[in-house]
Amino acid sequence: MLKVGALTCLLGLPLANAQKESPPDVPESIEAPAGEEVVLFAHATGSRIYTCQAGGDGKFTWTLTAPEAELRDRQDKVIGRHYAGPTWKLKDGSEVTGKRVASIDSIDSESIPWLLLNAVAHAGKGVLTTVTTIQRVHTHGGQPPTEGCDASHRDAETKSTYSADYYFYTRAR
Repeated sequence: MLKVGALTCLLGLPLANAQKESPPDVPESIEAPAGEEVVLFAHATGSRIYTCQAGGDGKFTWTLTAPEAELRDRQDKVIGRHYAGPTWKLKDGSEVTGKRVASIDSIDSESIPWLLLNAVAHAGKGVLTTVTTIQRVHTHGGQPPTEGCDASHRDAETKSTYSADYYFYTRAR
């Protein structure tokens, strides 16, 4: 019988990937549903793109257009990207699009909220194919500017640097 170390070497996977990922410690409102387990951790670094737009009340505000970030594993290897949708796509060809279910303010008041999202669409085959829930936690940065959006700047774009940890869940087997 093969030992785990031999099996991971045979498959070309680092031993760390064979270990089970624990969910983050979060408030109940953004916990993953019971009966789900983490199948992937990814650290995102990149930008959030905002556009200056008029709201229904005629007031101008910075509106999120899309995230644009690299996804890295715990060994800092690029494993995919995060973009509009919100969608996460891995190098294995799998992707998942999510829809926000709940949010809480970040521990850092200067940073974007922590989120719980449900998977609403999948494409390709790979790790993200069976993902049901996604968490965004440990955010840093990413807020839109507090000024500079008015009628004279209509449709202007700006980028705000951010980082976050994403946990992807599937039903426990």
